[in-house]
Amino acid sequence: MREIIYQGSCHCGAIQFEIEAPDAIEVENCNCSICSKSGYLHLILPVQKFKLIKGSESLSCYAFNSGIAKHTFCKVCGVKPFYTPRSNPDGIDINVNCIDTRPEKITVVDFDGQNWEQHAHNLAHKSKLP
Repeated sequence: MREIIYQGSCHCGAIQFEIEAPDAIEVENCNCSICSKSGYLHLILPVQKFKLIKGSESLSCYAFNSGIAKHTFCKVCGVKPFYTPRSNPDGIDINVNCIDTRPEKITVVDFDGQNWEQHAHNLAHKSKLP
């Protein structure tokens, strides 16, 4: 697998970022209440593989329940391009739908976020550097 630099953004372009990720990725399709309603596809990475290029002033944060997850979204268009996940507070979770040029291969796996407590441990390794 090759590591590639991908560009990403919110809908209006106020928030722009780049990530370093493989050319073939596995992402989670979570069925929890917030992910189901927002259509979020999760790519969890070590925070070192993320760089905010533009838009820190356009970010707003939403936290609920435990308050550990920091759901960041654009104040202008409302899109959530990335956030700090509860499962990996040391990492970053990218919405694959906000990557401007998609990876060559994307494998989508279902994640049972409705029963988060029983399954979160399956994601813990994703924010660790190799």
